[in-house]
Amino acid sequence: MKNYIKLSIMALSLVGLSSCDMDSPSISSLDESSVFATYSLAEAEIMSIHVSFGETNSYRGRFLPYYGINSDVEWIITPSYSERLSDKYALANYNTTPENSQMNNATNAYAKFYEGIERANLAIKGLRQYGGVETRPNMAHLLGEALTLRAVIYNDLIKAWGDVPARFEPNNAENLYKSRTNRDSIYKQLLADLKEAEGYCYWPNENSITRTTERVSKSFVKSLRARIALYAGGYGLRGDGYRRSKDPELAPEKMYQIAKEECLDVINSGRNTLGEFKTNFTNLCTDNVAAGAESIWEIPFSDGRGRVLYTWGIRHQVSDQYTKQNRGGVNGPLPTLFYDYDVDDIRRDITCIPYRWGAKEDGVEYVAHYNDQDYNVYKVPQVISNPTAMYFGKLRYEWMNRYVTSDNDDGINWQYMRLADVYLMAAEAINELDGPAAAWPYMKPILDRALPAEKVAALQSKYTASKSTFFSGIVEQRAFEFAGEVLRKPDLVRWGIIDQKMAEAKAKLQRLAKREGEYADLPEKVYVRLYENGMSIPSEARIFDNPVDGETLVIYGLNHGDTDDHGKEMKDAGFESKGWFLSNNLPRITDDIINGLYVVDKPSMNCLWPIWTVFITNSNGMLNNDGNYGQLSD
Repeated sequence: MKNYIKLSIMALSLVGLSSCDMDSPSISSLDESSVFATYSLAEAEIMSIHVSFGETNSYRGRFLPYYGINSDVEWIITPSYSERLSDKYALANYNTTPENSQMNNATNAYAKFYEGIERANLAIKGLRQYGGVETRPNMAHLLGEALTLRAVIYNDLIKAWGDVPARFEPNNAENLYKSRTNRDSIYKQLLADLKEAEGYCYWPNENSITRTTERVSKSFVKSLRARIALYAGGYGLRGDGYRRSKDPELAPEKMYQIAKEECLDVINSGRNTLGEFKTNFTNLCTDNVAAGAESIWEIPFSDGRGRVLYTWGIRHQVSDQYTKQNRGGVNGPLPTLFYDYDVDDIRRDITCIPYRWGAKEDGVEYVAHYNDQDYNVYKVPQVISNPTAMYFGKLRYEWMNRYVTSDNDDGINWQYMRLADVYLMAAEAINELDGPAAAWPYMKPILDRALPAEKVAALQSKYTASKSTFFSGIVEQRAFEFAGEVLRKPDLVRWGIIDQKMAEAKAKLQRLAKREGEYADLPEKVYVRLYENGMSIPSEARIFDNPVDGETLVIYGLNHGDTDDHGKEMKDAGFESKGWFLSNNLPRITDDIINGLYVVDKPSMNCLWPIWTVFITNSNGMLNNDGNYGQLSD
């Protein structure tokens, strides 16, 4: 955590309480009154909740890399049907077992989530009892922060595991072992907690506490409450099938109303601004955590923690001029996503990248001086990849102002909520309640920064024709806006369309592999050359960032309407052809890859992870994975 992990967690006295869910910390009752009556000590306890986010097998190394993969726009590079039983692929292909070796250990994300919940419970209890929150606004903010961080964790627990044990009080001998709880009651608790937290927390930059996106603000409390309301009112896998809640308090229209009100409060407050699409991500890469821009809240990782670029960045194959970490490219976009963007949509060439950074044989070795040390590195160029190994480009080592020397951790924060999501949640909720004309003003700002005005106007005519066409626009634009941000799978689940969209994704991959249907106007090959200083870049070619001499690829052949005939003509200008869709005259996008995207009949009936065996075994008989992994909601 850039600014706060270094706070001394002075008052945290770890007392092991072995439970069915976790090993949990507890604060000595002798210290509680002094800890939670003193701002600096109480703040340190809030920071201890963040520690549980960053531990090795928590959000850092297990939840963020694996939850949300695979969807209709994101996949592990590359899925495989023949290897469908391997633990890595099984976490993503909707065929996860309780014995999965990536997850089945006592320090896994499931345990660390409950560790964070316990720390939050202790802070909430202590602040209520000793913090004087009625008369001390800063202490009240800490209480709101603890309530919000607990809601973050519970929301992610439910997304991944469905019904889970509800723990809203610190562990004790009486509540040590608990069974699963109907998620509806958890959702209602979270919505109430966040409503309370709104009254405590400061807006961004209203107080020194909220000058950074690494701290909870009122903007985040409200936007998180909107997101949870949409999940609570949406579809989910339950004990008797895939459906919405039957609880009248969580009826869709009530949840849409909450989402509408909360999103409009954030937007109308003016405390956060959109800015340019690219700027949001370069801010993340340069550790710019100043509050008030598009980023609303980030999971904070210190420089030596967090595997964000490791998992979601462009592939670097060797220690090079941008990073010592030969990582990146674990997850990437489905190639169909690249071709589904409008050619003028600026989000495409930021989100989907068709190259990797070169290997040793592609570059020249030299000694570089970084962080007061010398390193043997290689200056390498971009090297064309292929459709099955395209990468996400929203977060890039080459945009950082730090040289990463860790083997696995890059220290980039995980952006959990940004203002674009608030606008599109508002548009979605208002369309359902008031219709597309009223909703359009909240979609328009997102499109205005992505597309030319005439194309925005065309989409307005298309999307606002009816409530159903506007919903289709929401589905489409959330794919283009948030690909690579792990929002897509829970969106598809809550909308009730995951089976439909995943089947469509396979069918589209099959057409792209053969360049049929909407992909029939694509050339077989791409044509590339390295940029040189002063080079005139052909208008029909593409680069994917500001060009740098000798390392930036100039690429032709990626757009609809490009032709191999024109590509051959470009050879006189130094372009050379590279196989793209075919390898040895066979499709690169194979049936094995396509069928590995998901390996069950209905992803909707397999969209949750099981509780891992280690926790079942140690639950004193209270937990099981019966009935769709134990989802026993009414």
